[in-house]
Amino acid sequence: MSLKYTEDHEWIRIDGETAVVGITVHAQDALGDVVFVDLPEVGKTFAQKDVAGVVESVKAAADVYMPVSGEVTEVNEALRADPSLANSDPMGAGWFFKVKLAKPDELAALLDEAAYTAFAAQ
Repeated sequence: MSLKYTEDHEWIRIDGETAVVGITVHAQDALGDVVFVDLPEVGKTFAQKDVAGVVESVKAAADVYMPVSGEVTEVNEALRADPSLANSDPMGAGWFFKVKLAKPDELAALLDEAAYTAFAAQ
């Protein structure tokens, strides 16, 4: 499994031809307490950087962007029922959706952990 990041503060954990997507700890810290998530429809296809969902907190609302092109295969219903999972465990139980990769070569443009950490510190 490989973990990559976007400059829009999403993470993507790749496992073969599928991947899990969520928001980073940095994004969660900036948003504050998450109170609502709008998750994409299973079966819907997105291009890289399309808006795939929305996360709302007590401070603001933010779009969740698709890190790579693909089809949504599953959404985290537990997160829909309890949006605070995005606060308590943004890199684990607070995942947003799973996607079947359409263009795996797009992963090369994403950041590794060291590059993302440096980017987020700016």
